[in-house]
Amino acid sequence: MNSLVLALVGISIFLLGYRFYSKYIADRIFKLDPNYVTPAHKYKDGVDFVPTNRFVLWGHHYSSVAGAAPIIGPAIAVYWGWLPAVLWVILGTVFAAGVHDFGTLVLSVRNKGQSVGTIASKLIGKRAKVLFLFIILILVLMVNAVFAWAIANLFVKFPASVLSIFIQIPLAIWIGYSVYKKKGSMLLPSIIALAFMYGAAVLASKVPALQVDLVKWFGGEETTVMFGLNGVSMAFFVWIIVLMVYVYIASTLPVWKLLQPRDYINSHQLVIGLLMLYSGVLIAHPTITAPATNPNAEMSIFPLLFITIACGAISGFHGLVSSGTSSKQLDKETDARFVGYAGAVGEGMLALLAIIAVTTLFATGADFTAAYSSFAAASSGGLGNFINGAGQLAAGIGIPVDIGATIVAVIVISFAATSLDTSVRLMRYIISELGTEYNVPALTKAHVATTIAVGTSAALVLIPEGPNGFGSGGYLLWPLFGTSNQLLAGISLLLISIWLKQQGRNFMPTFIPMLFLIIMTVWAMLKQVVFEWSGLGDSDANMLLFVFGAAILGFALWIILEAMTILSKKGTPSDIDKSA
Repeated sequence: MNSLVLALVGISIFLLGYRFYSKYIADRIFKLDPNYVTPAHKYKDGVDFVPTNRFVLWGHHYSSVAGAAPIIGPAIAVYWGWLPAVLWVILGTVFAAGVHDFGTLVLSVRNKGQSVGTIASKLIGKRAKVLFLFIILILVLMVNAVFAWAIANLFVKFPASVLSIFIQIPLAIWIGYSVYKKKGSMLLPSIIALAFMYGAAVLASKVPALQVDLVKWFGGEETTVMFGLNGVSMAFFVWIIVLMVYVYIASTLPVWKLLQPRDYINSHQLVIGLLMLYSGVLIAHPTITAPATNPNAEMSIFPLLFITIACGAISGFHGLVSSGTSSKQLDKETDARFVGYAGAVGEGMLALLAIIAVTTLFATGADFTAAYSSFAAASSGGLGNFINGAGQLAAGIGIPVDIGATIVAVIVISFAATSLDTSVRLMRYIISELGTEYNVPALTKAHVATTIAVGTSAALVLIPEGPNGFGSGGYLLWPLFGTSNQLLAGISLLLISIWLKQQGRNFMPTFIPMLFLIIMTVWAMLKQVVFEWSGLGDSDANMLLFVFGAAILGFALWIILEAMTILSKKGTPSDIDKSA
């Protein structure tokens, strides 16, 4: 299979979906109003509620949702063959992810910029709100652990990327000050920042002295540093602490100081990265050596494919970003189509590229099969395979493989870091909402809530269990992350369906993908919780995943039953803004 054909087919369907299907959803289903006063204007505070140019907001939104997940999931899922992965990414993006991300953004904008958890209270009831908030709290906690684990591992494996990542922080603060205090343009400073970042990446790739290689500093893998930790484990520990300090500061700063300008830079990284790698596909058009399907797969494709690829097809975390930060910055309601649906399309293009990079990396089909001999092998090697495959694609346009791999690592880490501090910010919001709900004033204070968010995230990611030993909490949580993420997306689509029905509109565009997701995720969750993590089946018990999984499954089933009961009744308009 020629990779160029696959890329052209996928991109064409994405663009047609945005041009026609998203316009239908905007005009006929959500009925966007250009004159509606959005929460960014109504509650403008200069911290969280900030009216923002739609291109800048798209950059924030996309960078927040496109962490390592749209790369890791597809890079693992090609275990079942490239064809099922491609079909789920393309169809999921157009008919599920775009509608979900767009819909949660509109729903939040029409409800004072509140989160989907709070909105659940109005659509289903107060009990559903509390259950939903706990599901979201557990999910963002897992997001924090998974992404912190991924970033720390990439810092350890690609030390040449560290300099660029840390250069981006002061550059983003400078851009934020220039734009919001001096009313300048963000475009030129962002391009300058990228030039500095990639210049640093090239230099660090060629000059070992510029590489922040903590493993080497701590004496390497064979050296015991302290508390029985070797050089690799100690390096990982230090990076986690550094990341937690960073996200504490980043998630409490006003969005214009760091979040928006850094995300705007990252949106340009997306464009450059996609152009670079798709250009490599265009010029070199390498052959896909992976099989279209894998008839010998030990793990069933149903339902596991649809939870392995979450981000890149549809992701519940996107709804948290849409209703948590993006809705508070939307300048005009009509911008929601571009920010929400086009954001999903951008992530779908990244997921498609991840599939192409991994499936063209290996010289022969036998090499691919050896590397993807089991689902466990696919899971442990997926992210590294993508970075190496992407470096090979970059070589197609004349970029040395080592420099290309470093630049790709910088892009991946940048997006993962954005998702990490956005997720911590969301966790702070949720803790504050629960504090309000249960009348615990201390939890409503920003620094108290942030301390809880950062502390629990650090503790979870540093759990010393699993095949990777110390600091493998993020690794252990990956199977549960995909399932609960998709379950949250299904519940969010269910909320949008109830709202549309109560407004007297056609709710089938959200109901159909919701039904598919709920079936797949509940099926997968039951298999995992009952037969894998409990120890009742052939697998050993995993109490961490069992406790988290059972809690999420129980809360979710309760919400789904209450919501489906309401959806089946003849509804009256909800108390969400009736002018929608």
